[in-house]
Amino acid sequence: MMNIKSIPVNLQLLLCIMIACVAEATAQNRSSDFKSGVTYTLQLDVVSEGFDGETCWFHPRAGAIPGPTPTVVMTLQKWLFSRSDVFLPLQSMWTADLGKNWTEPIDPHQALGRRTEPDGTVIGICDFSPKWHAATGKLLGTGHTVRYQDNHLIKGRPRSTAYAVYDAEKKVWSAWATLKMPDEPMFYSEGAGSTQRIDLPNGDILIPSYFKGEEDAVYKSAVLRCRFDGKTLRYVEHGTALSLPTGRGLYEPSLTAFQGKYYLTLRNDALGYVAVSEDGLHFDTPKVWHFDDGEVVPTYNTQQHWVTHSDGLFLVYTRKGANNDNVARHRAPLFIAQVDPVRLVILRDTEQVLVPNKGAQLGNFGVTNVNENETWVTTSEGMSKNGSKYGANGRVYAARIIWSTPNKAWKQ
Repeated sequence: MMNIKSIPVNLQLLLCIMIACVAEATAQNRSSDFKSGVTYTLQLDVVSEGFDGETCWFHPRAGAIPGPTPTVVMTLQKWLFSRSDVFLPLQSMWTADLGKNWTEPIDPHQALGRRTEPDGTVIGICDFSPKWHAATGKLLGTGHTVRYQDNHLIKGRPRSTAYAVYDAEKKVWSAWATLKMPDEPMFYSEGAGSTQRIDLPNGDILIPSYFKGEEDAVYKSAVLRCRFDGKTLRYVEHGTALSLPTGRGLYEPSLTAFQGKYYLTLRNDALGYVAVSEDGLHFDTPKVWHFDDGEVVPTYNTQQHWVTHSDGLFLVYTRKGANNDNVARHRAPLFIAQVDPVRLVILRDTEQVLVPNKGAQLGNFGVTNVNENETWVTTSEGMSKNGSKYGANGRVYAARIIWSTPNKAWKQ
């Protein structure tokens, strides 16, 4: 039997794609008959813009505080785009009029800022996502830690899930803390960065996370069940650990619940994957994302996230083949399309552009249920030296999905 670890990494990725295509060709080689009546209109808002040539806003993600007019709080941070994954301290801004006016980004108490460890290592947080926790009436944000030396990313670094709580009256965040995990080698580098969580009716939280041991070559992903009392986030258990032997494994998982089942979408260096669960913890074998005509969805090495309406399930993603060779990893435009939840395929003829390609990356984004009528996808133009050549200008976007019928699942 062939040992896949003996094959060069680039050939491993190709082999993975070939195996996935052959294994699923029969199941996918027909058009989907799945139909859904849910419809929507799109409105693209520019929250801010401007490019200083060295940094740009990154990871803009928002959480909505319920009310007659929800207050939407967005966290974001500057990226030193000339360096790999070097992010400046998180900041926060908000709107109380559904995006007509936004405050300037600020963190007055530096609660989300960097800290210096005893050996001089600088530790910060990134890949942060706020979301309302109904059981405690708190806006809880989760992400993960990152370590730097002289403003360069430290390789092989330990990592933890980080979290903070927003004070809606004072409009400030608590000082970030880290989630205490079991003392097991596989959680040496663990973090819930750039993920989507689900809050259960009893207040428990299902948080997708990815992790690996200090000597491991690939990441595994699993859903953590946690409890939150309004101040402290605590680990309870974790479910199935999912991985692949190719690339960096499976990572940056995002979770949703739809009509009695749980769906997890996962990033891999070569392809996007999806898995299903009955309880939100124990998932079946991940399968490659396909269109309903059988073609593999050419999304790779970046995030996918869910948009969930009570009457329809949607995926937001980037992909090849969209006249977008001008963007790193084909991370623009940003697409939305409906998912057939039974066959686990994307309905090709429902695909629409959420945010256009202007020569900058859009793949680090978030999804926010603002109220029963609107869901927002927030993203920014991840700049490069050539980004402005095609019209990018460091914009932060809120792509507003305005539902034709109320979304009864908007609070989940």
